Amino acid sequence: MDLTIAIFIVTYSVIALGKAPGLMIDRTGAALLGAIALIVFECIGIEAAWASIDVRTVALLFGLMIVSSAFIVSGFYDWAAARVARLDVGPKTLLAVFILVSASLSAFLTNDVVVLAMTPLLLAVTLERGLNPAPFLLAFCFAANTGAAGTPIGSPQNMILAEGLRLSFTGFAKATLTPALLSLPAVWLILALGYRKRWFLSAHPPVTSKGAALNRLETGKALLATLAVVCAFIFTDWPRALVAMGAAGFLLMNRKISSADLLKHADGDLMLLLFGLFVLNAALAQTGLPPRLLASLREHGVDLQEPLVLFFVTSALTNVVGNNPAVMLLLPYASGARPELTAAAMALGTGFSCNMIIFGSLAGIIVVEEARKRGVEISFREFSRSGLPIAGACFALAAAWLWWIGY
Repeated sequence: MDLTIAIFIVTYSVIALGKAPGLMIDRTGAALLGAIALIVFECIGIEAAWASIDVRTVALLFGLMIVSSAFIVSGFYDWAAARVARLDVGPKTLLAVFILVSASLSAFLTNDVVVLAMTPLLLAVTLERGLNPAPFLLAFCFAANTGAAGTPIGSPQNMILAEGLRLSFTGFAKATLTPALLSLPAVWLILALGYRKRWFLSAHPPVTSKGAALNRLETGKALLATLAVVCAFIFTDWPRALVAMGAAGFLLMNRKISSADLLKHADGDLMLLLFGLFVLNAALAQTGLPPRLLASLREHGVDLQEPLVLFFVTSALTNVVGNNPAVMLLLPYASGARPELTAAAMALGTGFSCNMIIFGSLAGIIVVEEARKRGVEISFREFSRSGLPIAGACFALAAAWLWWIGY
């Protein structure tokens, strides 16, 4: 038991730090290494480790990753960025366009995939116009996180929540979509005010965005698959994992685009991270420590069955270990009598709080790193100078919403 807890604490500490000091081990590597250590030292049996992996959640996530990848290889994201580039609008209106595009795509195509695909393209769009790219990239990142909170397929943690709580697409969206939509004006207003005198660059390198040509047939197939998935989620009781995998299979059967091109855009690191976390959390549950810890917390007034308490605990933990680990760690012990309230508290807690700091979300890391590769630095201070007030405004909005629907 003591060894299990020690491995668990060390692993989650590395996940919180982002890498192991002195070693080339990132979050995914830490989760896998922790799971391997638990199995090797017989803290959990190998059969129990395999059984701990929620195949439904993994299959759902993988299937939707393939659907999202189809939009990358078809040139859809390049086409969307080119359309944005041709808009004859001012900086404030363009900022609003970035926010709407980000939130709309992220709600149905998984936020991390959207951000990864479009950040380089939108960076080129802003530099071509002589605009300071920082507010536009931050807007795209923040809106991807808050907009994705509105649907059960907007982010990996939402998929985990929807599957774990057995919530329908509409049941989940009813609990989260309204605050997700209301968060978008807050993102626009705070960034517009913060950068009102810093829209343009005094000098900028000549940049021309060159994206792949739009393959209308493949884009149409991807849109058809996405529409079929969403309709199946809303109007049928078919298992979501099977629906997502069926859509992925449909797109993989292709005469012109190789399966390798589709598969390489699926986030394998995220899948492996989830595998490791499933094993870690199952081993911790075997120790009996979580129920005792939760009982102690309740004695001190911290009850995870209360939506507002769960919201703030999830928010805090997200900025320590990340959104997916936070959800996976808390979900088994947070399911209350009304699963839609649990989903709202955790989806909004992760989606809204992760905008505070760069490392709060994968989307934040992607935006900053992709910009840095192209000579645009977005510092920790600049990110948080906008992220903190946006998270604060969205916090207040989410807390009011949870109080309204819960009480």
